[in-house]
Amino acid sequence: MIDEKEQTKGTVRQAEEQAVKPTPEQVTDPLAQLLSQAQNAYTAYMEAQKEVAKGYKKREQQMEEAYEKAERQANNDCERALEQTLRVRIKVEQQAEEAYNKAREKAMEVYQEGVRQGLERRKEAIEQAWESCKESRGQAWKIFQGEKVTKES
Repeated sequence: MIDEKEQTKGTVRQAEEQAVKPTPEQVTDPLAQLLSQAQNAYTAYMEAQKEVAKGYKKREQQMEEAYEKAERQANNDCERALEQTLRVRIKVEQQAEEAYNKAREKAMEVYQEGVRQGLERRKEAIEQAWESCKESRGQAWKIFQGEKVTKES
């Protein structure tokens, strides 16, 4: 047991001596440690910069996707509006064509009624002229024969 105690004391002394007496490696160790920390900080900075760049690219991609989605939506809305406008135009044209056809039919009816009335008046005028002609001939014949003409005869 004494051997073990002495051995332990010797090991402790050696550790103390090494701790108390810095070696040249230990003297440069704080500078190396600072350099290592600086390198680690620079590496972390570069990694952070890469992450920021990735974030910007991701945001840019999201903005591009949002723009493309908005563009598609605007195109779809425009197409629907144009289709609806076309349907309205076709409907209004059909209504206008129907109104035009009704007006043509009405104009034709008015024309035909005017023609019928004109023909009726012509017929009546011809009949009156014929009656007047017959009456005048009858009176002329009576005068020629020497009969007395009265208005009623």
